[in-house]
Amino acid sequence: MQTPDPVRLLVVDDEPHIADLVATVARYEGWQAVTAGTGQTALSRAAEFGPDIVVLDLMLPDLDGFTVLDRLRAGGNAVPVVFLTAKDATADRIAGLTRGGDDYLVKPFSVEELMARLRAVLRRSAGLAHQPEARGAVLRVGDLTLDEDTREVRRGERLAELTPTEYELLRYLMRRSPAVLTKAQILDHVWEYDFGGRSNVVELVISHLRRKVDTGDGEPLIHTVRGVGYVVRQAHR
Repeated sequence: MQTPDPVRLLVVDDEPHIADLVATVARYEGWQAVTAGTGQTALSRAAEFGPDIVVLDLMLPDLDGFTVLDRLRAGGNAVPVVFLTAKDATADRIAGLTRGGDDYLVKPFSVEELMARLRAVLRRSAGLAHQPEARGAVLRVGDLTLDEDTREVRRGERLAELTPTEYELLRYLMRRSPAVLTKAQILDHVWEYDFGGRSNVVELVISHLRRKVDTGDGEPLIHTVRGVGYVVRQAHR
């Protein structure tokens, strides 16, 4: 059996002790890890190293983390990104997720939790969270379709560009439609680890997903059931 290639991790943080700690723990897990202390260095390392995933601090001495991510995406690099931030404001978390980040962690943080989040994001990005028997279906709710083979999501004829996290959340809601899913169920299935009370990440991703899916003239399909959770269904059902 061929041994899989090690995960390549780029850690971007202007505090060397944090960057080195994360990189060291990753290497103990058998990953390859390199670090960068500025946004410009991060872009150069990303081009040279070709990381599978990036840990990206928001506060850097030259470019901020959002600018680094924007430049990666503008260059066609779709590498998953987990933000590290000292900012715990909702606006910063929303910005991190809506700008194309896959997850975020607020400083101070546990390295074990960060590694758990990185593994979960990698599973989502690779589609490994899917059960083999569930592959190959085209899920439909109203004029919303999700193709599990191509990973394409369409609302009518319009293609919706989703991050891996948004895709997996929508897929879970559509597979269970018209059942209402609680935040706990969503966190357990999509994130696969305990958020320690930070379940508002579900609201953040749902909010951005709505802007991508429930737009145009069609009826809203993503609904909040107050006090219970979320559901994807047509309103009259």
